[in-house]
Amino acid sequence: MTTPRTAEVSRNTAETKITVRLNLDGTGQAKLSTGIGFFDHMLDQIARHGLIDLDIHAEGDLHIDGHHTVEDVGITLGQAVAKAVGDKKGIRRYGHAYVPLDEALSRVVIDFSGRPGLVMHVPFKSGMIGTFDSQLAYEFFQGFVNHAFVTLHIDNLKGDNAHHQAETVFKAFARALRAALELDPRAAGTIPSTKGSL
Repeated sequence: MTTPRTAEVSRNTAETKITVRLNLDGTGQAKLSTGIGFFDHMLDQIARHGLIDLDIHAEGDLHIDGHHTVEDVGITLGQAVAKAVGDKKGIRRYGHAYVPLDEALSRVVIDFSGRPGLVMHVPFKSGMIGTFDSQLAYEFFQGFVNHAFVTLHIDNLKGDNAHHQAETVFKAFARALRAALELDPRAAGTIPSTKGSL
């Protein structure tokens, strides 16, 4: 019987109040409330396609804009993933996925390397998707990698509709995350690195 890979993390600042609860070995259930409808829709993709049970409640200074809320959710989610995955024994470590949606196609590759790094090329065709500023996708993933300690490469290869571009990115991220976090029965109890630590 493996130890449950669950975590709860709260982050309270003058700009946001955020709580993230997750189960990395869930069924994709989500309870999301960030005050930004499209962002909730994207977080739901992470839960559903990553098979992660995700409960995120965020209160932020949306009267200014969504920047602090989106970035801080990324930070808090990264902290929760890092806490839940623990010493990384037995995980596959690497994950990648290509996901299409109509004319859009995105590729995401992730490495639970212990070293934060983000390379993201997504030429959004619109600045706003509903009330979500498309520039904030980068801020979300930057916050995530800095606190989950992962290397993340995100490329939108094709796309003419910003909603489709974003959705393929978040779905591909979810599938890559799921693959990387999957427990490898052939490597049970071992850390997937020649260094012996990640």
